[in-house]
Amino acid sequence: MAAPPARARADYDYLIKLLLIGDSGVGKSCLLLRFSDGSFTTSFITTIGGAMGILLVYDVTDESSFNNIRNWIRNIEQHASDNVNKVLVGNKADMDESKRAVPTSKGQALADEYGIKFFETSAKTNMNVEEVFFSIARDIKQRLSETDSKIEPQAIRINQSDQPTSGVAAAQKSACCGS
Repeated sequence: MAAPPARARADYDYLIKLLLIGDSGVGKSCLLLRFSDGSFTTSFITTIGGAMGILLVYDVTDESSFNNIRNWIRNIEQHASDNVNKVLVGNKADMDESKRAVPTSKGQALADEYGIKFFETSAKTNMNVEEVFFSIARDIKQRLSETDSKIEPQAIRINQSDQPTSGVAAAQKSACCGS
């Protein structure tokens, strides 16, 4: 049996699916584990699934992982829905500045180019981890509520003042409604 629609479940308002993509080793799983369990581990978990939002993650100490973000964005444009929410995340921002290969300004410039939000995070120290996830969740919720309100006007309406009513139709309406 299929699961009930997200809005039919009582324990939350929206079911939001996110996809974290980026090169291997940039810290995608560590970010997710820090957010969901409040913990950090150096072991890696490989996960994949459909998404309503995508966190594009790169390692601030690895310029090639940053350069590959454009490739990931091209893949998203080809394979994801047009309205998927995206956020650019520079992870490992806790590292010593001497190890940094991608300046914050370069990450912000790329995010600006694509019109998406930008955060620098550290799964290790928990810097900005909650902010990233809550930010994209708010954006997805906003998009879903706007979609819901756009769908609503197409619903069937009863007793619309702009609909012509004849004497017979008015009598049928009053008979069906008991008035």
